Amino acid sequence: MKPDSKPAESIRPPDIYAVILAGGRGERFWPVGRHSRPKQFVDIFGGKPLIAHAVDRLRGLVPPERIRIVTSRDLVRATRRALPALPPSSIVGEPCGRDTAAACALGTELVRAAAGDSAIVAILTADHLMADPEKFRQTLADAGRAAAARPVMALVGIQPTHPATGYGYVELGRPASGLPKGFRKVARFVEKPDSETAAQCLKSGRFVWNSGMFVWQVSVFRDALRRHRPALLDAMDTLAPLAGRGGPRFAAALSRAYAALEKISVDYAVMEKADNLVAVRGDFGWDDVGSWTSAGAHFAADGSGNAVSGLVRALAAAGNVAVNTEPSGHVVALLGVEDLVVVHTRDATLVASREGTARMKELFASLSSDPATEIFVK
Repeated sequence: MKPDSKPAESIRPPDIYAVILAGGRGERFWPVGRHSRPKQFVDIFGGKPLIAHAVDRLRGLVPPERIRIVTSRDLVRATRRALPALPPSSIVGEPCGRDTAAACALGTELVRAAAGDSAIVAILTADHLMADPEKFRQTLADAGRAAAARPVMALVGIQPTHPATGYGYVELGRPASGLPKGFRKVARFVEKPDSETAAQCLKSGRFVWNSGMFVWQVSVFRDALRRHRPALLDAMDTLAPLAGRGGPRFAAALSRAYAALEKISVDYAVMEKADNLVAVRGDFGWDDVGSWTSAGAHFAADGSGNAVSGLVRALAAAGNVAVNTEPSGHVVALLGVEDLVVVHTRDATLVASREGTARMKELFASLSSDPATEIFVK
């Protein structure tokens, strides 16, 4: 930044393009979640699917025409149904899963096709909740200013609230010069730690949770790929003439490109190697709602701590999470039980202990491999 240039805080937020990553499957939220209805389509939070929340909270900062969705090819139709306000061409399906490095590269290439190398891209998630959307938009705007002011990639970290072992941690270093207040250089990544290490990270005050949300300029991310994952950049360059056009030629080119790509996260592929990564603390009530037990925090609770959604009645019961998605008057009743998770849908019912829900992926895999029950996870 030149000495006589404006401080980054005073720069108007640039036009930001949002790329929402919407892959994944429905293991942790079975039986509401299925292969064909993964977590981003779960609609028990405020009456609309999580992916709709992800788009709605961008209102006022990123208009629909600047939003791109990267999902699985077999989920494109369902995604379009969930997001009727978005142009159908803005929703692109990957032919196979190659983890977040490929998804981020593809989303960035789609933005490049629309707005060029100088465009600012926010990589966002489709299946999280934010309690304070206004603060979230402000954080994104600040990250957009940072990406416009300097050739950096900005990570939106989450202020830790407890020593969680299910999230990756990012250690913040010295303040980043020439950027809005609060941005710091990233010192290191700490993968999902044990409980003792997590407690140390929390106590130090130097760490944030890795939310998987990033903001960068197209050219800056492409330069990072050139240095750290040139094969992935080459694959995106082969798609460049067709990106943004859609149609069978693009789908065929995407299939050819993806067939040769490695399966790797953007953290491992690029972020942990980058020397221009900065981070800002996000304090907007983020929740990845990663399990039925955490989902219970978003439901109405009675005086005995039963968190319920739908037609549920509890007597002499405490500390349960109960969800009933049946609209036909079917009732779920809890009597004399504690610390259970009970989820009832039209064709399947889950009854588990709170601790047992940590093994939902195992249950999902078991149901998927059994011919008698595989229909209930599709």
